[in-house]
Amino acid sequence: MRVALLTLLLTVAIGGSVLQAEEPPVFQAGAATANITSALGSTIIGGWMPHAATHIHDELHVRCLVLDDGTTQLAFVIVDNLGMARELFDEAKRRAEEKTGIPTHCMLMAATHTHSAASTRSANRYLPNQPISDYGQFIIERIVNGLACAVNNLRPARIGWATAQEPELVFNRRWFMKPGTPMPDPFGGTDQVVFNPGRGNENVVKPAGPTDPQITFLSVRSREGEPIALMANYSLHYVGGVPQGHISADYFAIFADRIQKLLDADRLGPPFVGILTNGTSGDINNIDVLHKTDVKPHYEQMRLVAHRIAERVAVAEEQMTYHDWVTLRAAAADLPLATRRPTDEQLARAKQVAADPKAVKLYSRREPIYAERLLAMRDMPATVHIPLTAFRVGELAVVAIPFEVFAEIGLALRSQSPLATTCTISHAGGSFGYLPTEDQHALGGYETWLGTNYVQEDAAEIIQKKLISMLGETE
Repeated sequence: MRVALLTLLLTVAIGGSVLQAEEPPVFQAGAATANITSALGSTIIGGWMPHAATHIHDELHVRCLVLDDGTTQLAFVIVDNLGMARELFDEAKRRAEEKTGIPTHCMLMAATHTHSAASTRSANRYLPNQPISDYGQFIIERIVNGLACAVNNLRPARIGWATAQEPELVFNRRWFMKPGTPMPDPFGGTDQVVFNPGRGNENVVKPAGPTDPQITFLSVRSREGEPIALMANYSLHYVGGVPQGHISADYFAIFADRIQKLLDADRLGPPFVGILTNGTSGDINNIDVLHKTDVKPHYEQMRLVAHRIAERVAVAEEQMTYHDWVTLRAAAADLPLATRRPTDEQLARAKQVAADPKAVKLYSRREPIYAERLLAMRDMPATVHIPLTAFRVGELAVVAIPFEVFAEIGLALRSQSPLATTCTISHAGGSFGYLPTEDQHALGGYETWLGTNYVQEDAAEIIQKKLISMLGETE
């Protein structure tokens, strides 16, 4: 009996695994960037007419953050670009999974929506499965490299999240106008609202929708307190003030630089990575149309906006609680949506306008552009499948939508979310145009025009319901 007991005690002491408690999981984080600046001469899009790049004001980047709770890894990849096709993001995810082992459904990839970057679009953005351009292929490789380096940089970390408010920088850009104000659309109809009516316009009455002043952010630091990365989300379309021909990452990159300075995170190894994602800003800009102000020098307003947001975040970060470990969860879905199609009558008119705009009395000065868009939509499929993503990071929810999403949709998602803090990243997983609500569709305006928007008019409500359901799956 004594021999048997002694043998058991020796076995436990030597083996060390029979009665030992399991080690608690260690939370880790890693971040990295990769340069994606295109060459001079590349085609910049973001305005009504494309133009060639003649100068690089600041470099464009892929900014990557990987979180690891010991069981699940989540990857955030934010790209300095106007917007990229689903095919590009899907291929980047596939190759990144091969390289890093992170499952594609645990990757959230989005564009910042800078209007000063080279195009990655195919010849016809309305058709699926188009070839990826050379520049698009270059970005894919840089995404894979950046994400792999972020994984290489994983180290024990602490994480926190918080919110701040900055209401003075965001304005709804869709306005009701005084009776009698001309508001033609490019299809022979009349809108009830105008987008971007101009500073000091005496005909404006009131904005057609709300703004979202909330800045939501998460921050990761090493166990020793060294900043690793901070990723914020703000619902402001872009700022601009960029000379024609300049390549620039807009205020998104200036924020990244400024928050690094405010957190005393310069010259670290591995380098600190600041990230600003685009929230629900499809109908939001930085222009106060009620007050006619002097036009600032190029890039000055951009710096003012980025610095203000960074300062709000830095103050909130000082008061934020960091956690040694949190649960990470992910859900992804493909959602089918019906497309809006041009009628035979609209196509006939479009052919006529495209053939010779000067021979036709135009409905509006934008009609030639929309004639080309309608013709490009002729062979568009009846249904598109859009990717949706929902991440849970502790009690923070991050959802992602591949549209230019209206602010009220983000506000609705936040109010319906099962988690205390929720933010929405737009331009994520693809680029399917604008996403107004049904009520905003009824008002018309640029964001609702066929060719700017091309999915069923109740798509916003369908997407909202699906995302709230997906967040339920992450509990």
